[in-house]
Amino acid sequence: MDALVIGCGVIGLSTAVRLQEAGLSVEIWTANLPEESTSIVAAATWYPYRAYPEDKVLGWGSRTYTVFEDLAGDPQSGVHMREGIELSQATLSDPWWGSAVRWLRRCGGDELPPGYRDGYVFNQPVIEMPIYLRYLLERFTAAGGLVERAVVSSLEEAAGTSQLVVNCTGLGARELVGDHQMTPIRGQIVRVRNPGLDRCVLDANNPEGLTYIVPRSDDCILGGTAEEGEWDTEPNPEVATEIMRRCGALEERLSGVQVLEYKVGLRPGRPTIRLEAELLPGDGLCIHNYGHGGAGVTLSWGCAEEALEVIRRTRIL
Repeated sequence: MDALVIGCGVIGLSTAVRLQEAGLSVEIWTANLPEESTSIVAAATWYPYRAYPEDKVLGWGSRTYTVFEDLAGDPQSGVHMREGIELSQATLSDPWWGSAVRWLRRCGGDELPPGYRDGYVFNQPVIEMPIYLRYLLERFTAAGGLVERAVVSSLEEAAGTSQLVVNCTGLGARELVGDHQMTPIRGQIVRVRNPGLDRCVLDANNPEGLTYIVPRSDDCILGGTAEEGEWDTEPNPEVATEIMRRCGALEERLSGVQVLEYKVGLRPGRPTIRLEAELLPGDGLCIHNYGHGGAGVTLSWGCAEEALEVIRRTRIL
């Protein structure tokens, strides 16, 4: 084994794929398999939400957007390009991330729901996570990668197996490396049957709560919440009712739609993403790649490729 990746969410899998395809022999050790990870809950559109610093996020996000455009041509990937609209009840400034997307324009007045003053329409990747995580896992293992369910108690333990370790543990970094800057950002969603929607809708600054509609092939993800510091993973039916009400106000076709399930995921919040090298005892090297907030999918390929570049600068591949 040339490299050991800890964590099997979208960041861990993307990083493992990039390392494996660069010629390294890679194993993933994970306490939770992809279908048990926070990533599986994500609505998963391309949108740089609660991830910092913005200058680095722009570069990582731009690269990931390009990869998703390519993957949208593969029907096995679960990636689709859709029209997305960001709405606002106040006037919006130009989005800081606008240069990363293929096209973007300001909404016309007839496109705005009652009570809204502004908005943008842009070409937005939508990633169906149950399909996409399976695609990444199969791509990794088809190239010779191995996945083992294991709880890693320390980087030193991992370094005893491989001199190159990549830490993609998200919130788990609180315990693994004692990073108490890691904070959960609780997100609750409602999954419903898709009544024929094909456009994503976002109102990130709704005074009544974060509101979004993400249509997928057979279902829609409706959200949401962003409760910083909240660890509870039990869905709240009252919150679900409010999500349905807010989303229904934006899209009348959601009225009476069949509810499939409620879910909660904990976003790995951090003041800044940690993507850097750390020397370990015995000539070991750890690349940290965690703390992506609400933008793990959005930044996944850009951060995976930077992790590979950090390895190349530090070790000869």
